Amino acid sequence: MPDPVELSQALIRCPSITPVDAGALDVLQGFLESQGFSCHRKIFEESGTEPVDNLYARLGDQAPNLCFAGHTDVVPPGDEALWTHPPFAADIVDGKLFGRGATDMKCAIAAFAVAAARCAEQSDGPLPGSISLLITGDEEGVSINGTKKMLHWLETEGEVLDACLVGEPTNPHILGEMAKIGRRGSMNLTLTVKGVQGHSAYPHMADNPIPHMVRMLNALIDEPLDDGTEHFQSSTLTITTVDVGNPATNVIPSRAAAHINIRFNDHHTSAGIERLVRERLDREGVAYDLVIQVSGDSFLSPPGVLSEAISTAVQHVTGRTPELSTTGGTSDARFIKDYCPVAEFGMISDTAHKTDEHVLVRDIHALTDIYGLVIGEFFRSAGA
Repeated sequence: MPDPVELSQALIRCPSITPVDAGALDVLQGFLESQGFSCHRKIFEESGTEPVDNLYARLGDQAPNLCFAGHTDVVPPGDEALWTHPPFAADIVDGKLFGRGATDMKCAIAAFAVAAARCAEQSDGPLPGSISLLITGDEEGVSINGTKKMLHWLETEGEVLDACLVGEPTNPHILGEMAKIGRRGSMNLTLTVKGVQGHSAYPHMADNPIPHMVRMLNALIDEPLDDGTEHFQSSTLTITTVDVGNPATNVIPSRAAAHINIRFNDHHTSAGIERLVRERLDREGVAYDLVIQVSGDSFLSPPGVLSEAISTAVQHVTGRTPELSTTGGTSDARFIKDYCPVAEFGMISDTAHKTDEHVLVRDIHALTDIYGLVIGEFFRSAGA
């Protein structure tokens, strides 16, 4: 039977720093085709962005189609001299597999690919449905030419995803602690207030934008956005920078700018958050510019067949009942939720994006077993 650790090492040895593929999808495609998967590679690009290589692989042609989504691109390793083991060597030391992307999320991809191959080999006859993988190369980047465009391409090809398991690292400390059934929305705001530059000794002859900015930021943070909802914690508004670009102590600046990040639950939409923010700012009666970039709206896939399959499998392998959570940042699940129910479960997240990123070798085997049971439980629960 194929070994998920060996496949993990082969993937990690490809230095696929987003959006460069560096052969990672070739490694995965070669393995999947050897196991009977039909594979399709699609490269997407648009003006101002780098081209991104993506892979869709499917085993079987019957419904339901259980899809696994993930990404082979990784963040840069930083100063490689600080790593105990080279970031792309995939060394195994003391039961740990080291390498950039081990946690986020090449080992999860290998675990699912091997789990799917084992399920197919152990099946008496054809699978009672289909297993597919949707793997992108720009999740760690701008997320423009990857999952979002692949989903549109699948739709035009008549491919239907009945449920999707995303292999992001979801467990804070121990395998089996947590699965994700939704995510908060995220948006970034740039607030700019213009004034009139002048000498600090003659403030009446200038218009200092800083006091205006202070009052406006206070208006944003003085009252909570909400008190949370059934499946989500309270929404948060965080001021991340305040800048006036003024190196002099005796000059009143002509402008002040602030950056704000908002993580919001399913009580809000991004449009509703914008209205709320503008209402609070308008109370101050000061002219301002507000630029908004939405990374994704909040979403929830209510507990159902997929999350129950994950919980059952995790309990069987680890003895733990995973918390069904909506915490954390954004993932490509924010695109997938428009096509099918989606949940996330993967490795322990505590070394993701860090120097000496690593996973326990035993967790790779355990995650492979969990994914295999998820596949079987999903097909049984879906009546396949």
